[in-house]
Amino acid sequence: MSVTLYGLGHCGTCKKACAWLEGEGISYEFIDYRKNPIEPEKLTQWAAQLGWPKVVNRASMTWRKLDESQKDPQSDAEWLALIADNDALVRRPVIVTETGVQFGFSEKKIGDIL
Repeated sequence: MSVTLYGLGHCGTCKKACAWLEGEGISYEFIDYRKNPIEPEKLTQWAAQLGWPKVVNRASMTWRKLDESQKDPQSDAEWLALIADNDALVRRPVIVTETGVQFGFSEKKIGDIL
């Protein structure tokens, strides 16, 4: 099974997810989305499946620091512009397999899509 993990190299949760995958003997590709931004088409597709609230971490410090006027995007284009300016808004890690996409890490949730 192909597993791609999108995240930030310094993120503790991403490191924990990588360690878990390695511990389970599951090979994966890690993409640091600060160095290689996630394509807008992928973000839009994931949001269509799960909703923008699953894609964007609205509990993050990055979200809390946004101006209130930025916290109510009304379209995919507005969400994408917000993420383009604040890449750390994407909930991490993003774990993608042939069977689905998962935002955030928990052993149970990742087990569900593997």
